[in-house]
Amino acid sequence: MNTNDIWLIAGLGNPEPKYDGTRHNTGFAALDYLAGKWGISVSKTKFQGLWGQGEVDGHKVVLLKPLTYMNLSGDSIGPLAGFFKIPSDHVIVLCDDITQDPGKLRIRPSGSAGGHNGLKSIIARLGGENFPRIRIGVGAKPRPDYDLADWVLGKFPPDDAKALADRCPDIAAVATLIMDGKLGLAQSKYNG
Repeated sequence: MNTNDIWLIAGLGNPEPKYDGTRHNTGFAALDYLAGKWGISVSKTKFQGLWGQGEVDGHKVVLLKPLTYMNLSGDSIGPLAGFFKIPSDHVIVLCDDITQDPGKLRIRPSGSAGGHNGLKSIIARLGGENFPRIRIGVGAKPRPDYDLADWVLGKFPPDDAKALADRCPDIAAVATLIMDGKLGLAQSKYNG
């Protein structure tokens, strides 16, 4: 294992139990799946988050659930990345995406926040957009006048929850491909 090969995977969400199972907490749910699959306990408290570290296929990995609430996610991710000297292109963010159908993945090597306040915060704290993200589809608002906050803080209906749970193995595969330097393959195989 290359000692400089360290990755931070952050799942975005809100910390209170009342947000469990909501669209906005899709990143937390995906991170919980990765932690279980990879045997990494995400229970240490520091950097305004819950975190743990381990090894995945020869890569040192730090998993993080920011406890800052979604809109301030960068306030947790930035300091942790700085402490471990993790460059921004080794920070993988898992977050919800209202522009994709439930369970669809959108994998990007970098880019704008696209209106996502959690990504805006991370971009500000990391000093740029150069970090990979796995955006997980949660579906669009049912109608234009529906309040966006109510939508993303709403719970999933059973079919949508199943669609998301069924994609968790793919999210693990995508994260591993990104760490292996195969982001293009991840995009061609798992996008959409």
